[in-house]
Amino acid sequence: MRIGLAQICTSRDLDANLQLVADHAARAAERSCDVVLFPEATMRAFGHNLTEIAQPIDGPWAEGLRSIADEHGITVVAGMFTPAPDGEKGARVHNTLLAVGNGVDTSYDKIHLYDAFGFSESDTVAAGEEQVRIAPATDEALTLGLATCYDVRFPQLFIDHARAGAAGVLLPASWGAGPGKVEQWELLVRARALDSTSWILACGQAEPSASGVEAKPKAPTGVGHSMIVSPDGRIVARAGAAPELLVADIDDPVSTRESIPVLTNARLS
Repeated sequence: MRIGLAQICTSRDLDANLQLVADHAARAAERSCDVVLFPEATMRAFGHNLTEIAQPIDGPWAEGLRSIADEHGITVVAGMFTPAPDGEKGARVHNTLLAVGNGVDTSYDKIHLYDAFGFSESDTVAAGEEQVRIAPATDEALTLGLATCYDVRFPQLFIDHARAGAAGVLLPASWGAGPGKVEQWELLVRARALDSTSWILACGQAEPSASGVEAKPKAPTGVGHSMIVSPDGRIVARAGAAPELLVADIDDPVSTRESIPVLTNARLS
């Protein structure tokens, strides 16, 4: 299965961001990708009001994603925001991944919220509860788990996906900048590959300063450095800070799981 990671830098403008998706989905389709993954907060970059633009998964922005996927015959996975029940501090959203195309039409609400490094995602975002996996209808069909950004710090989610039959995990992010944060991102992504002996397809928002986009101070607006990591922890493809499209072929990790049988050797669940 051929996977594309579209490391883009989104803004406040929903229409402009959808056009970025259309442009990069076309590029991925030209390179024969079966799936193209976009970052967390593709619909609107962090640092802007999210509740005012939240839409259901059958709303106009999501329908735009479906049209793009249908036009190019590709599975599109992108981060958006959907309405959630109000919390103690008022209106909230779900941080949602929408996956559409090639026989797929489902969504995942981010389970682990980024209440760390002085940022409180849970003030405006409600946590999801359910794990989600997809199986695009392609010539080499593989099951892929879904996770989002801060989820990468919680190994069990990735192990659960692997034990449920996923060959890899699609991991979009909008990683917060700061001292050591790029190094943490790489370490965590590679560790989750080894924990679960799975492909990790980690697509981050490009760094705004490398993209010519003005970012909101203190918001986790991305550092780039998307990567595709094999089930034995090797980096197969890696981006820099600027916008870029990564492409790699992935396969069933059965041989790695036989030679490094951590999933079957584990004595605690």
